[in-house]
Amino acid sequence: MFRRFATAALLSLAFVTSAAAAGKTHRIAIQVDQNDPKVMNLVLNNATNVIKYYRDKIEDVDIEIVAYGPGLNMLRADTSPQPIKERIKRLKDDAFPGHIQFSACNNTKQAMEKAEGHAITVVPEATIVPSGVVRLMELQEQGWSYIRP
Repeated sequence: MFRRFATAALLSLAFVTSAAAAGKTHRIAIQVDQNDPKVMNLVLNNATNVIKYYRDKIEDVDIEIVAYGPGLNMLRADTSPQPIKERIKRLKDDAFPGHIQFSACNNTKQAMEKAEGHAITVVPEATIVPSGVVRLMELQEQGWSYIRP
């Protein structure tokens, strides 16, 4: 009798554990701190592959790409190469809506504006955050995985 109860309890626990794991949203923060289209393409490839991997497993994943320092050029409307801007738009709007966020560092933006003497616009798919480094830190404190290409 006890053996049946123990087996049933273990099976129930395994079911609850696997159900809880299936409901988990995977979260990854990716840093962009280089003004290099090759690095940005690597970041976009990684994000795409992660999303496809979890989509195939029918699991949720959220990705936040955080650009600061020279990497902000990859999210600037005037300096990001056209192929990069097109990929960002496709990822944000078409391919994976709601699962990917692009964050642009306001500290870097303000420093660039001061150095260049004019306002800077980021691509429409990006959101400005007060500090890119602080944003990455806060995401890690919330349990997000961190990747630096």
